Amino acid sequence: MQKRIALLASLVITLASLACAQMDKSKRPSPPASAQCKLPDGKMIKTDYSSPRMKGRKIYGDLVPFGEVWRTGANEATTFVTDANVNVGGKSIPAGSYTLFTVPNQDKWTLIINKKNAEWGIPYKYEADELARIDMKVSKLPSPVENFTISYAPSGNGCTLQMDWENTRASVDISETK
Repeated sequence: MQKRIALLASLVITLASLACAQMDKSKRPSPPASAQCKLPDGKMIKTDYSSPRMKGRKIYGDLVPFGEVWRTGANEATTFVTDANVNVGGKSIPAGSYTLFTVPNQDKWTLIINKKNAEWGIPYKYEADELARIDMKVSKLPSPVENFTISYAPSGNGCTLQMDWENTRASVDISETK
């Protein structure tokens, strides 16, 4: 009986330790990161994602296959929250909370804005919940980027969403609509 109690206690302690480790996302190999764009009228776009590391690996076309839906980071799906109605690469997106996925290719990427929230990321099974698929520009970076990074650069009456990793930048322009 004492062995069962000891085993049960050990199991409870192990599960509690795992739960605590899961709560502290900063200790993950792909830690959480965030980017935001302040629009001219003060409204915001915010993106939360997990930032995997290159660690000497070939990324695009290998770890992240070409032509397949990617969760655009690691762990939970990347979020895109806007408190303004926006135009993303020519598509109207109403204010709200969404998830971002991408389909990387060598010469062109596709950004997927999905209405489904709080998803882990893969496997991708959310086609019915897609709000838009948007073409992204692809360019080569002058030097490798170790950490997958999402950022926003000011442009016109909005910003340019940029995704940098390895030697690749995928980008799309975002502007506020009235």
